[in-house]
Amino acid sequence: MEQVSEYFGSLVFDDKVMKSKLSSDVYKSLKKTIQDGKELDISVANSVAQAMKEWAISKGATHFTHWFQPMTGITAEKHDAFISPDNEGRVIMEFKGKELVKGEPDASSFPSGGLRATFEARGYTAWDPTSYAFIKDKVLCIPTAFCSYSGEALDKKTPLLRSMQAINKQALRVLKLFGNEDVTSVKTTVGPEQEYFLIDKDAYLKRPDLIYTGRTLFGAMPPKGQELEDHYFGVIKPRVQAFMNDLNEELWKLGITAKTEHNEVAPAQHELAPIFSTTNIAADNNQLAMEIMQKIAKKHDLVCLLHEKPFKGVNGSGKHNNWSISTNTGINLLEPGDTPAENAQFLLFLVAVIKAVDEYQDLLRVSVASAGNDFRLGANEAPPAVISMFVGSELEEILESIETGKSVQSKHANSLKIGVDVLPKLPKDTTDRNRTSPFAFTGNKFEFRAVGSSDSISCANIMLNTAVAEELKKFADILEKSKDFETDLHNLIKKTIIEHKRIIFNGNGYDDAWIKEAEKRGLLNLKSTPEALPHYLDKKNIELFTSHNVYTETELKARYEIAQEHYCKIVNIEALTALDMVNKYYLPALSKYSNFLSDTINNKKALQLDVSYEIDTIKIIADATKEIYQLKKKLENNLKESSSIKEFEQLSIYLKDNALSVMEKLRDIIDGIEPIVSKEYWPFISYGDLLYSVK
Repeated sequence: MEQVSEYFGSLVFDDKVMKSKLSSDVYKSLKKTIQDGKELDISVANSVAQAMKEWAISKGATHFTHWFQPMTGITAEKHDAFISPDNEGRVIMEFKGKELVKGEPDASSFPSGGLRATFEARGYTAWDPTSYAFIKDKVLCIPTAFCSYSGEALDKKTPLLRSMQAINKQALRVLKLFGNEDVTSVKTTVGPEQEYFLIDKDAYLKRPDLIYTGRTLFGAMPPKGQELEDHYFGVIKPRVQAFMNDLNEELWKLGITAKTEHNEVAPAQHELAPIFSTTNIAADNNQLAMEIMQKIAKKHDLVCLLHEKPFKGVNGSGKHNNWSISTNTGINLLEPGDTPAENAQFLLFLVAVIKAVDEYQDLLRVSVASAGNDFRLGANEAPPAVISMFVGSELEEILESIETGKSVQSKHANSLKIGVDVLPKLPKDTTDRNRTSPFAFTGNKFEFRAVGSSDSISCANIMLNTAVAEELKKFADILEKSKDFETDLHNLIKKTIIEHKRIIFNGNGYDDAWIKEAEKRGLLNLKSTPEALPHYLDKKNIELFTSHNVYTETELKARYEIAQEHYCKIVNIEALTALDMVNKYYLPALSKYSNFLSDTINNKKALQLDVSYEIDTIKIIADATKEIYQLKKKLENNLKESSSIKEFEQLSIYLKDNALSVMEKLRDIIDGIEPIVSKEYWPFISYGDLLYSVK
């Protein structure tokens, strides 16, 4: 049996393959492009393309594609065969540097948010050499950026790369002040934990709401849910384990470091976690992982649900974005070091993140805003919509002592002294984990827990990278002019803590008292996507992105339009699906069951038998049927009225208030009567059958 170490990365044109396939000069030139962002000479591109083609063909590939991430939230690819005709009517296998470096897919049908007219079809893909090419389904996939004919970014990768460039530039300025002359680059790293549900394919096909929307619009909870907490970290069922084994093998072949797998809290819920990697590569890998999870599930007659809240009443699924900052010399800048200077440096980067999260809490909320995630935030095992930070009690004491000037004694022997005398000793990694915090410090990284399970991680990391870059820039502007570095450094850290400590909350984020306290502190509570999205275009946020060349104002407005339009379309589809289920299934089923009960009453009366059960039940169903019918008509009228609203910003608010709210009322009534209707007459498979369908 082949060992994992033998096939890991076997479908990736990685550094090891490049070294073996490319000449020394070509390899060095390519590495310089990757490390320094230098333009790739066409002769070098031709050599790389030739080697890449030969390697891919040896692995069974017949086609190549520029693999990119448009603003649909998923990936896109157009396959071209390597074949080219020769003069003898046969074909040769050909792939040139110009095809490697640049592609031209049709861009007319991708979301653009008004960046282009529909009839303007041209778009370009440009190779991202920092992310390795790979083979998927016999196709050589070349990770690329995607832009319009006029140069605007039409994808999620381009602004992510720009944000990484921004934080690199500003972090280097700060590091030079601490004497880190050997550091030449700084990159953010991410390890996105992916939660998902697995249900039986046959069960899935019996639920039109799952098919059309990815979540159940109706469904009463079964007698047993997650209250016994027996699924979390429990023994993995054989069928699920077989899926995980196949999934791991496919991911490992693609060089994706799938590390951890386990049962999550809700029945049928699971989690996959990779090892940290550079942010743009982590984003690529996570998109691939989601695609492959769904593909492998089908092979096992399963369906992988990535929706944030597929089942009401049990945990939703998130994607915990573990984010940190590292140097090319291997130093994690969010980990206390072994010298006073390193610890002062750590504190400066720490308070830069604190300041960034406080000043741009609206953007972090926007980055996780979606119709699906609105159902999850603030629900079971998910952080609230209020953005706050957890740093742990010991680190909070350290920050307080810096603020007050009073020393604090660490309870841990493993502690270090900071460079400035007034600063206290700094413990290493003594924080517990706070599952209720949206943004928790966990020793040497921050865990942004609010990201939705189906989301691309690009948006959250664009916001994080750019916001932190801005604070590092402000710090560098101050400290580069300093005459007394240690004193000015201490004063800057102290001032930042005083001004931004309101964002730190180490308590229970689920507690209603916290929401009231957050309001007193002036923190935002953007409960829904329509409330959050307008902050995209706040003046300070436009200035942030344009000043760091992450987005142009036009690109930012386009993404706002796309997000609003997407929300409206999702809610509209869900509303139409709910109406379809009510009209075609629920109302007819209730009528049939009422007829059955009426016939039973007549038959039992003829025999002078007690009919109290039938009479009580038919009254409940009659009342419910009337309410369902009235709400159904109201929803139909509201949708009809919504069709006249042309502005997506107004439409999103209208649909939230007049479609989702009616749907929730419909659901409450239907879910309430499901337990008293005979299974023979109920039109859809139950929650119990869905959540416990995989044996």
